[in-house]
Amino acid sequence: MDERVTVIEGEKKKAGGYFDYSLMFLTLFIIAFGIIFIYSASSYNATKYYSDPMYFTSSQIKNAVFAVAAMVGITIVNYKLYEKGSFGIAFLALIVCTLLMVAVVFLGEDHNGSTRWLKIAGFSFQPSEVAKPGIIMFVAFAISKAPQKLKKWTGFLKIAAYCAPLLGMVAIENLSSAIILGVIVFVTCFIASENKVYFIFFGLLAVVLAAVLIFAVGYRSDRIDIWLNVETHPKSGQILQGLYAIASAGFFGRGLGNSMQKMGYIPEAHNDMIFSVICEEIGVIGAIALLLFYVLLLWRIYAIAMNADDLFGSMLCVGVFVNIAVQVILNVAVVTNTIPSTGVALPFVSYGGTSLLVFCAEIGLVLSVSARIRRERVED
Repeated sequence: MDERVTVIEGEKKKAGGYFDYSLMFLTLFIIAFGIIFIYSASSYNATKYYSDPMYFTSSQIKNAVFAVAAMVGITIVNYKLYEKGSFGIAFLALIVCTLLMVAVVFLGEDHNGSTRWLKIAGFSFQPSEVAKPGIIMFVAFAISKAPQKLKKWTGFLKIAAYCAPLLGMVAIENLSSAIILGVIVFVTCFIASENKVYFIFFGLLAVVLAAVLIFAVGYRSDRIDIWLNVETHPKSGQILQGLYAIASAGFFGRGLGNSMQKMGYIPEAHNDMIFSVICEEIGVIGAIALLLFYVLLLWRIYAIAMNADDLFGSMLCVGVFVNIAVQVILNVAVVTNTIPSTGVALPFVSYGGTSLLVFCAEIGLVLSVSARIRRERVED
């Protein structure tokens, strides 16, 4: 029995293959955990401004029902359909995502000073979030069509060139999402390539480009100043209050629902700063437990990637793995002031319909791969 067999051993059989129920239940658990803390973090402001403590929680429950339904639907569809033909659905997804970002420039809605939202048929969503599964599918498609081309730097450059218009459009208004998309492309290609050397040069080039984009825009460079002078900077309020919440938590926290900082001190505590409320209420133990659940979820994705029926399925799993891992790391790093502030949601936990739908869709892709692993791969 080889290594690929052992990582998926114990999963249940379905339709001649293996379905990863562990991944599905871990996802549902983290979503439920998030809903509990969205209620805890938002009830004060929801009561104050909307006279309904369940205002945000009710909305997120509806988002969760829709997102889980989408996850199940994507799981049922055979992921191999996205790869069919020379220009598959995965390639079309890249084009659609790019067009949506162009539409944001001309038709986008302004929320809190940023034009990142698009409204279609009465539904508002962030195309920069939708771009994440789109680019995961395209990169997996491009690699599966000609994996040997990644031995040369020109092969990677060709994939990057296809993705560049989308990355550029996203970077105009949402640099953090553009960086995440770039990391997905870079790491997925790095893992697929037999030649790792030339990635050093492109990695350094990407860091330099990101630095230029940060310091070229005033509000982005301000965030560096806030990060370096969090105790004295006049605009450091949100990060500083988040740090107060974490510092006051202790080992076991104040108790569920007993956060003080959520009571108007941390603006919109149910969004990107929700990890600080989690730390304050259930302490270091609770925060570590949540991070361990993320580790378990990522391990199941890794297991499916190792046992996938083909390269396309494996690379889909790698892309999803990278996206979730990077967002967890960035969100926790921002909340703890390890890196400058940036708007990155905590996967499955932060409030937001688009983010939750996108992550559930990505898990659906991974579950679709797991459901179609051939029986002989785990029985030989």
